[in-house]
Amino acid sequence: MAVGRGEDIAADARKLGAHRYIDANEQNAADALNGMGGAKAILTTTGNSAAIAALMPALAPEGHLVVLGVGKDPLPVSTGYLVGAEGGIIGSITGLPFENEKTLGFSVLTGVRPMIETMPLERAAEAVQKNEIRRREVSDSPDDGRSIQCASMMI
Repeated sequence: MAVGRGEDIAADARKLGAHRYIDANEQNAADALNGMGGAKAILTTTGNSAAIAALMPALAPEGHLVVLGVGKDPLPVSTGYLVGAEGGIIGSITGLPFENEKTLGFSVLTGVRPMIETMPLERAAEAVQKNEIRRREVSDSPDDGRSIQCASMMI
């Protein structure tokens, strides 16, 4: 299950293993998730605090919100969702080794592979400012042939 904003990322979400895509611009994602019984875990990579908070009502009892994206605004959280459902919020840069192992196992099981795009190093700042980065972006340095990672964003 993947939740995003816009139909333009639906195909990418499916390539990355989502069996269903919910476009939060077209429907209430929390209602859609609750219609399927709620989510035991919500893993978010966005830094958009309002979008994250809108998903909190979809957490099932004892569910956890895993925040991987960093934003500039505080995350507004209703303590009722945490206390009443005995839920939790976890922040992580890469996850624990056990979680990384499970992620890799999922990738092997479903055939999901990383989506990597390359671009000239001189376009890196422009791509970040336009928020065009949807995959792991690698910049190629034309001078010496080395590649360096300039930014990364998961869908």
